[in-house]
Amino acid sequence: MTPDRGVLVIVSSPSGAGKTTLTRRLLTEHKDNLEFSVSHTTRLPRAGEVDGRDYHFVSTERFDEMVRAHEFAEHAYVHSNRYGTAEAPVEEALSRGKDMIFDVDWQGGKALSARWPQDSLKIFILPPDLQTLSNRLRTRATDAPEIIERRLHNALEELEHYSEYPHLIVNDELERAYAVLRAIYLTRRYGVADRPDVPYPLSEMGKVVEENTEAEAHARRLVGRG
Repeated sequence: MTPDRGVLVIVSSPSGAGKTTLTRRLLTEHKDNLEFSVSHTTRLPRAGEVDGRDYHFVSTERFDEMVRAHEFAEHAYVHSNRYGTAEAPVEEALSRGKDMIFDVDWQGGKALSARWPQDSLKIFILPPDLQTLSNRLRTRATDAPEIIERRLHNALEELEHYSEYPHLIVNDELERAYAVLRAIYLTRRYGVADRPDVPYPLSEMGKVVEENTEAEAHARRLVGRG
């Protein structure tokens, strides 16, 4: 990443691990520097979702047109629906020094970091345990039982890709997990030396990142390798 370019923050996790809650909170706190990348999808909107804010909801035909026109930086099937990130608005934002945050699965994270390797900051959110992950998915009233079972299966597969992410966060307690996410983002953007123009104790942020040492061992236990 060059000094005049923005940071491309890629946050992935199994469905139900809390990445959306964490990314939206980071966006709210740092709205002056950070923009949310609004993906295109062929799935129907859920209750409360707004076109253009949560997703760009498009038809399968329109999605196919964008694929043929090479408009996507990445696109994939997820839970039988199609999702994609339009390349042009991302590059425009990064070029003017604006940071972008992505709430994507491992496939999207891999494609985005391949397209913008120098700009990317990859973070993976881990659930506290598999039972909590299952409970979160089963208590979602918006999804049918067969969709929940599919999401649970896919969530376990998603966990297998944790090693592709340099930064791991265990979301066992929201405030602690968010503190680590904030620290990772701020130290990437500003470094670890305290600066008068930055209202955050960057040296302390750096310590938070360094102390998050148990996350990899936790990930290995979740996937049965520890």
